[in-house]
Amino acid sequence: MSAIYIAGIALCSVIAQWLAWAFRVPAILFLLLIGLLLGPATSLLKPDELLGELLFPVVSLSVAVILFEGALTLHFRELKGIGKVVRNLCSVGMLLTFSVIGVSAYWILELDWRVAAVLGAVLVVTGPTVIAPLLNAMRPNQDIDRVLRWEGIVIDPIGALFAVLVFEAVMLVGQSDVFSHTLGALVTTLSVGFSLGAAAGWITTLLIRREWLPYELHKFFTLALVLLSFTVSNHLSHESGLLAVTVFGIWLANQDDLEIDSVLEFKEDLSMILISTLFILLAARLQLSDLMALDAQVFIFLAIVLFVARPLNILLSTYGSDLPFKSRLVLAWIAPRGIVAAAVGSVFALSMAEAGILDANKMVPLIFTVIIVTVILNSLSAVPLAKLLGVRQPAPSTLLIIGANHVSRAIARGLKDQEIDVHLSDPAWENCKMARMDGLPCYYGNPQSEHAERYLPLTSLSKVLALSPNRHHNALGIQYFSHLLGENKVFSLKSSQSHAKANKDSATFLSRQILFGENGSYAKLSSLIAKGGKVSATRLSEEFDWQQYQEVNAEAIPLFIIDADKSVRIITEQMERPPEEGEKIVALQPPKMSMLKGSQQNAPTKNPQLQATKNPG
Repeated sequence: MSAIYIAGIALCSVIAQWLAWAFRVPAILFLLLIGLLLGPATSLLKPDELLGELLFPVVSLSVAVILFEGALTLHFRELKGIGKVVRNLCSVGMLLTFSVIGVSAYWILELDWRVAAVLGAVLVVTGPTVIAPLLNAMRPNQDIDRVLRWEGIVIDPIGALFAVLVFEAVMLVGQSDVFSHTLGALVTTLSVGFSLGAAAGWITTLLIRREWLPYELHKFFTLALVLLSFTVSNHLSHESGLLAVTVFGIWLANQDDLEIDSVLEFKEDLSMILISTLFILLAARLQLSDLMALDAQVFIFLAIVLFVARPLNILLSTYGSDLPFKSRLVLAWIAPRGIVAAAVGSVFALSMAEAGILDANKMVPLIFTVIIVTVILNSLSAVPLAKLLGVRQPAPSTLLIIGANHVSRAIARGLKDQEIDVHLSDPAWENCKMARMDGLPCYYGNPQSEHAERYLPLTSLSKVLALSPNRHHNALGIQYFSHLLGENKVFSLKSSQSHAKANKDSATFLSRQILFGENGSYAKLSSLIAKGGKVSATRLSEEFDWQQYQEVNAEAIPLFIIDADKSVRIITEQMERPPEEGEKIVALQPPKMSMLKGSQQNAPTKNPQLQATKNPG
């Protein structure tokens, strides 16, 4: 029977993630709903009976992996460059939020001071898994987008680490009346956590750098060491394991010459599985009696969390900055809590309940209440608020090119010459490095990954062009972005018919392989560029229309049409309308035509055809 329940949880997790993908909202909404339906509403799922004594170890180890994955994204060099506002949000602002929520929980909800302090510490965390989908739908201006994304990334491990320290402090206070003994125990906990975390990071770095560990064991070894570090640290000093795995992740993240992308990708997938399963289990543990026990004072507490703690945080963190008032208003409202708060808080609540601390059973219902209210209110109001205040970005204008190979780079340079925003993406570091040397922004990794949600300018993307020679990369990108942007905004180079049948390509991918007409194959473009072909632009005029352009440039491959507003249309076999007067044609010119244009650059002529072909602007 247990196997059926576990399989059912896995299926429900997938359904929740799919619904989140379909409706473009944070997955936490549907995970919460499913957990509440299976648990308090119907009593179909009883995690305590299902897992028994394994419940606490499973939750603890899952939280350890989630925090480790979050810590892998915290780079010190990026922390230095993200601006004063974000630094304040994750330091003095975090402490202010902790103080306001902790004091409110103590005075208004009349909780035990230890429970109130830990509750305040847990609720400082937002997290990128909730923020990223919200911002993609909201599409705020660059200031708001940058601050909220980076706050979510940085506050995740820092806030969790802070919550661990607060929990350690309040738990140690109850063990002795002697201040020095309590302080000594706290120092021991910190020393063990930091030491074991740093040791695990050093060992992993050494093994990977010296190539003493085969590549195929990188992921498995790292996961095993995360679990071992967590367990040993807790054995040596109670509840220091979360600190150890957070330090472990931060150590690896800041080794510049260490290749851990495969580890990070693996941890992202594992974290999604654990987050989905864990959230359903934790939500199902809620009892209707516990929820009903929360009296009307909870509404006052929620009002303080929403309308006092966050606004005061923003007021302090943005003091002296040049952020506009409207941007500060949006920042003061958007602060949804996520899985880290639920998972870490649940672990602490279990520990405090075992220690016999009064009101420990109220912590989880309160955390979930704050999560439900903040996620729902922020999700429903974010877009209308951005429109009302006029802080929503204009129509997206950036072209994302999947692939940073020599064909993609040549096309991107041609678009950049016409002042069109482009962003490349490639999982091969050498291609990304070449693109960046050309002054082209390039995301190193798979653009459909969770990591890409944090670092790619998704809210600015207008179109996606799949130009990779790897049809598998093109297919994945088209399938992912067709849902995110719409099928009419994604395009791909053609794949061979034999490959399409052998790989059973999706209907979406097959229908979007329409780039650059019948000659728009990767082999053809690559051959022309290798021979010296260049991407250049020609403006059409009354004397030199589209038909004449085709006659003069018979061997060129037209790629794009750019109108006076710098809107880009893709040239395909079945265009809605031909290019018109005043619009530019961006094309890949063969070597001879490229040299002809270069030789005529300064030669005046009265021939309108030649004049048009040599004039890029």
